[in-house]
Amino acid sequence: MALPLPPGLTPAEVSFLAEMELVTVIPRQRLDSIELLSGKTPPLRPPHRADLPLWLALLLKKQRRANILPPPWLHPDSLREIIHQETTVDPQAFSEPPPARHPRADPARPGRTLPIHQDDDGFILSPPFRPGSCTADAPVGFLPYHWLEVAEMLLAHAADDIGAPAGEVRGLLRDLVEVRAAKLRNSTSVLEGFGGGLMSLRGVGAMELAESRGFVLSVVDGVRKIGASTEAARREAEEEEEGADASDEDMGL
Repeated sequence: MALPLPPGLTPAEVSFLAEMELVTVIPRQRLDSIELLSGKTPPLRPPHRADLPLWLALLLKKQRRANILPPPWLHPDSLREIIHQETTVDPQAFSEPPPARHPRADPARPGRTLPIHQDDDGFILSPPFRPGSCTADAPVGFLPYHWLEVAEMLLAHAADDIGAPAGEVRGLLRDLVEVRAAKLRNSTSVLEGFGGGLMSLRGVGAMELAESRGFVLSVVDGVRKIGASTEAARREAEEEEEGADASDEDMGL
Protein backbone atom coordinates (compact mmCIF):
# COMPACT_ATOMS: atom_id res chain seq x y z
CA MET A 1 0.00 0.00 0.00
CA ALA A 2 1.38 3.40 -0.95
CA LEU A 3 2.21 5.81 1.82
CA PRO A 4 0.16 9.03 2.00
CA LEU A 5 1.79 11.99 0.32
CA PRO A 6 2.76 14.97 2.48
CA PRO A 7 0.56 18.07 2.14
CA GLY A 8 1.60 20.68 -0.40
CA LEU A 9 4.10 20.55 -3.23
CA THR A 10 7.45 18.82 -2.89
CA PRO A 11 10.67 20.72 -3.79
CA ALA A 12 10.97 18.68 -6.99
CA GLU A 13 7.44 19.68 -8.04
CA VAL A 14 8.16 23.33 -7.24
CA SER A 15 11.28 23.23 -9.42
CA PHE A 16 9.25 21.71 -12.24
CA LEU A 17 6.64 24.47 -12.03
CA ALA A 18 9.37 27.13 -11.95
CA GLU A 19 10.38 26.11 -15.47
CA MET A 20 7.24 27.91 -16.66
CA GLU A 21 8.73 31.29 -15.71
CA LEU A 22 9.54 33.51 -18.67
CA VAL A 23 13.18 34.47 -19.22
CA THR A 24 14.83 36.58 -21.91
CA VAL A 25 17.01 34.99 -24.58
CA ILE A 26 19.19 36.32 -27.39
CA PRO A 27 18.79 33.81 -30.25
CA ARG A 28 21.83 32.74 -32.25
CA GLN A 29 19.71 31.07 -34.94
CA ARG A 30 16.37 31.75 -36.55
CA LEU A 31 13.46 29.75 -35.20
CA ASP A 32 9.81 29.96 -36.15
CA SER A 33 7.04 30.26 -33.60
CA ILE A 34 6.17 27.07 -31.70
CA GLU A 35 2.64 26.16 -30.63
CA LEU A 36 2.61 25.33 -26.91
CA LEU A 37 -0.21 24.65 -24.47
CA SER A 38 0.28 28.16 -23.05
CA GLY A 39 0.18 29.73 -26.52
CA LYS A 40 2.58 30.47 -29.34
CA THR A 41 6.15 31.46 -28.65
CA PRO A 42 7.53 34.54 -30.41
CA PRO A 43 9.61 33.83 -33.53
CA LEU A 44 13.35 34.07 -32.87
CA ARG A 45 15.28 36.44 -35.10
CA PRO A 46 18.92 37.14 -34.13
CA PRO A 47 19.94 39.42 -32.51
CA HIS A 48 16.50 40.51 -31.25
CA ARG A 49 15.53 39.52 -27.71
CA ALA A 50 12.58 37.27 -26.95
CA ASP A 51 10.88 35.98 -23.80
CA LEU A 52 10.53 32.19 -23.58
CA PRO A 53 9.65 29.69 -20.86
CA LEU A 54 12.68 28.73 -18.83
CA TRP A 55 12.58 25.08 -19.90
CA LEU A 56 12.67 26.04 -23.59
CA ALA A 57 15.40 28.63 -23.02
CA LEU A 58 17.55 26.02 -21.27
CA LEU A 59 16.98 23.58 -24.14
CA LEU A 60 18.07 26.17 -26.72
CA LYS A 61 21.04 27.06 -24.54
CA LYS A 62 22.09 23.40 -24.41
CA GLN A 63 21.84 23.23 -28.20
CA ARG A 64 23.90 26.45 -28.51
CA ARG A 65 21.05 28.13 -30.34
CA ALA A 66 20.49 30.94 -27.83
CA ASN A 67 21.99 32.74 -24.87
CA ILE A 68 20.02 33.59 -21.76
CA LEU A 69 19.96 37.08 -20.28
CA PRO A 70 19.81 36.76 -16.49
CA PRO A 71 17.22 38.82 -14.60
CA PRO A 72 18.65 42.00 -13.01
CA TRP A 73 17.83 40.80 -9.48
CA LEU A 74 20.42 38.01 -9.95
CA HIS A 75 23.26 40.53 -10.29
CA PRO A 76 25.61 40.64 -7.26
CA ASP A 77 24.82 44.30 -6.55
CA SER A 78 21.08 43.56 -6.44
CA LEU A 79 21.61 40.53 -4.19
CA ARG A 80 23.72 42.62 -1.80
CA GLU A 81 20.98 45.25 -1.71
CA ILE A 82 18.38 42.61 -0.86
CA ILE A 83 20.59 41.11 1.85
CA HIS A 84 21.10 44.58 3.33
CA GLN A 85 17.34 45.14 3.27
CA GLU A 86 16.69 41.77 4.93
CA THR A 87 19.34 42.10 7.65
CA THR A 88 19.62 45.84 8.42
CA VAL A 89 16.77 47.93 7.07
CA ASP A 90 13.89 45.63 8.09
CA PRO A 91 15.16 42.46 9.83
CA GLN A 92 11.65 41.36 10.78
CA ALA A 93 10.09 41.27 7.31
CA PHE A 94 10.89 39.63 3.99
CA SER A 95 11.76 41.75 0.98
CA GLU A 96 8.79 42.84 -1.08
CA PRO A 97 7.79 40.81 -4.17
CA PRO A 98 8.14 42.52 -7.54
CA PRO A 99 5.40 45.08 -8.22
CA ALA A 100 2.69 44.22 -10.70
CA ARG A 101 2.82 45.81 -14.11
CA HIS A 102 0.43 48.56 -15.08
CA PRO A 103 -2.66 47.53 -17.06
CA ARG A 104 -2.11 47.30 -20.80
CA ALA A 105 -4.39 48.24 -23.68
CA ASP A 106 -6.65 45.46 -24.92
CA PRO A 107 -6.08 45.09 -28.70
CA ALA A 108 -9.50 43.46 -29.14
CA ARG A 109 -11.41 46.21 -27.32
CA PRO A 110 -10.21 49.76 -28.03
CA GLY A 111 -10.35 51.97 -24.98
CA ARG A 112 -10.28 49.02 -22.59
CA THR A 113 -7.35 47.54 -20.68
CA LEU A 114 -6.30 43.98 -19.92
CA PRO A 115 -6.18 42.85 -16.28
CA ILE A 116 -2.67 42.73 -14.86
CA HIS A 117 -2.91 38.94 -14.50
CA GLN A 118 -4.06 38.35 -18.11
CA ASP A 119 -1.82 38.20 -21.18
CA ASP A 120 -2.55 39.40 -24.71
CA ASP A 121 -4.03 36.04 -25.75
CA GLY A 122 -6.53 36.04 -22.90
CA PHE A 123 -4.81 33.40 -20.79
CA ILE A 124 -5.20 33.94 -17.05
CA LEU A 125 -1.83 33.86 -15.29
CA SER A 126 -1.48 32.59 -11.76
CA PRO A 127 -0.28 35.36 -9.39
CA PRO A 128 3.13 33.72 -8.77
CA PHE A 129 3.87 33.87 -12.51
CA ARG A 130 3.81 37.62 -12.86
CA PRO A 131 4.89 38.73 -16.32
CA GLY A 132 8.40 40.12 -16.40
CA SER A 133 9.47 38.95 -12.94
CA CYS A 134 12.35 36.83 -14.30
CA THR A 135 13.03 38.49 -17.65
CA ALA A 136 15.74 41.02 -18.49
CA ASP A 137 13.20 43.79 -17.74
CA ALA A 138 12.57 42.60 -14.17
CA PRO A 139 12.95 45.28 -11.48
CA VAL A 140 16.10 45.36 -9.37
CA GLY A 141 15.91 44.65 -5.65
CA PHE A 142 12.79 42.43 -5.73
CA LEU A 143 12.70 38.63 -5.47
CA PRO A 144 10.00 36.87 -7.51
CA TYR A 145 8.07 33.86 -6.25
CA HIS A 146 10.41 31.33 -7.95
CA TRP A 147 13.65 33.25 -7.37
CA LEU A 148 15.64 30.40 -5.82
CA GLU A 149 14.68 27.78 -8.40
CA VAL A 150 15.35 30.07 -11.36
CA ALA A 151 18.70 31.18 -9.93
CA GLU A 152 19.84 27.61 -9.31
CA MET A 153 18.88 26.46 -12.81
CA LEU A 154 20.57 29.40 -14.48
CA LEU A 155 23.75 28.84 -12.46
CA ALA A 156 23.70 25.14 -13.26
CA HIS A 157 23.06 25.37 -17.01
CA ALA A 158 23.89 28.94 -18.10
CA ALA A 159 26.59 30.15 -15.70
CA ASP A 160 28.55 31.70 -18.57
CA ASP A 161 25.59 34.00 -19.34
CA ILE A 162 25.25 35.37 -15.80
CA GLY A 163 27.69 38.23 -16.45
CA ALA A 164 29.34 37.89 -13.02
CA PRO A 165 31.54 35.28 -11.34
CA ALA A 166 29.35 32.27 -10.63
CA GLY A 167 31.09 31.65 -7.30
CA GLU A 168 30.26 35.15 -6.09
CA VAL A 169 26.61 34.80 -7.07
CA ARG A 170 26.37 31.38 -5.39
CA GLY A 171 27.88 32.79 -2.21
CA LEU A 172 25.42 35.66 -2.08
CA LEU A 173 22.50 33.33 -2.76
CA ARG A 174 23.67 31.05 0.03
CA ASP A 175 23.83 33.98 2.45
CA LEU A 176 20.38 35.13 1.39
CA VAL A 177 18.92 31.63 1.81
CA GLU A 178 20.37 31.35 5.34
CA VAL A 179 19.08 34.78 6.37
CA ARG A 180 15.57 34.13 5.10
CA ALA A 181 15.47 30.58 6.53
CA ALA A 182 16.35 31.89 10.00
CA LYS A 183 13.77 34.63 9.63
CA LEU A 184 11.10 32.12 8.63
CA ARG A 185 11.89 29.96 11.66
CA ASN A 186 11.78 32.96 13.99
CA SER A 187 8.49 34.15 12.52
CA THR A 188 6.76 31.13 14.05
CA SER A 189 7.28 32.71 17.49
CA VAL A 190 4.14 34.80 16.95
CA LEU A 191 2.14 31.58 17.26
CA GLU A 192 3.46 30.87 20.74
CA GLY A 193 1.69 33.79 22.45
CA PHE A 194 -1.67 33.64 24.15
CA GLY A 195 -4.27 32.69 21.57
CA GLY A 196 -1.67 32.37 18.82
CA GLY A 197 -1.12 34.93 16.09
CA LEU A 198 -0.84 35.46 12.35
CA MET A 199 2.32 34.77 10.36
CA SER A 200 3.03 37.08 7.44
CA LEU A 201 4.37 35.09 4.49
CA ARG A 202 4.42 38.02 2.09
CA GLY A 203 7.59 37.83 0.02
CA VAL A 204 8.36 34.19 0.83
CA GLY A 205 9.34 32.12 -2.21
CA ALA A 206 7.85 28.85 -3.45
CA MET A 207 10.88 26.70 -2.61
CA GLU A 208 11.17 28.28 0.83
CA LEU A 209 7.55 27.38 1.54
CA ALA A 210 8.02 23.82 0.27
CA GLU A 211 11.12 23.22 2.39
CA SER A 212 9.69 24.85 5.55
CA ARG A 213 6.15 23.52 5.35
CA GLY A 214 6.85 20.53 7.62
CA PHE A 215 8.46 22.69 10.30
CA VAL A 216 5.72 25.33 10.25
CA LEU A 217 2.95 22.73 10.33
CA SER A 218 4.59 20.98 13.29
CA VAL A 219 4.75 24.30 15.17
CA VAL A 220 1.11 25.05 14.38
CA ASP A 221 0.07 21.57 15.50
CA GLY A 222 2.04 21.92 18.75
CA VAL A 223 0.51 25.31 19.48
CA ARG A 224 -2.95 23.89 18.79
CA LYS A 225 -2.40 21.05 21.25
CA ILE A 226 -1.07 23.43 23.90
CA GLY A 227 -4.06 25.72 23.38
CA ALA A 228 -6.45 22.78 23.66
CA SER A 229 -4.90 21.58 26.93
CA THR A 230 -4.96 25.12 28.34
CA GLU A 231 -8.61 25.49 27.42
CA ALA A 232 -9.43 22.14 29.02
CA ALA A 233 -7.64 23.14 32.25
CA ARG A 234 -9.53 26.45 32.30
CA ARG A 235 -12.87 24.70 31.92
CA GLU A 236 -12.03 22.25 34.72
CA ALA A 237 -11.12 25.16 37.02
CA GLU A 238 -14.40 26.90 36.20
CA GLU A 239 -16.38 23.72 36.88
CA GLU A 240 -14.61 23.29 40.23
CA GLU A 241 -15.40 26.88 41.19
CA GLU A 242 -19.05 26.42 40.21
CA GLY A 243 -19.18 23.22 42.26
CA ALA A 244 -17.67 24.96 45.29
CA ASP A 245 -20.17 27.82 45.00
CA ALA A 246 -23.06 25.36 44.83
CA SER A 247 -21.82 23.55 47.92
CA ASP A 248 -21.58 26.82 49.84
CA GLU A 249 -25.16 27.70 48.88
CA ASP A 250 -26.42 24.28 50.03
CA MET A 251 -24.71 24.80 53.39
CA GLY A 252 -26.28 28.25 53.72
CA LEU A 253 -22.98 30.07 53.70
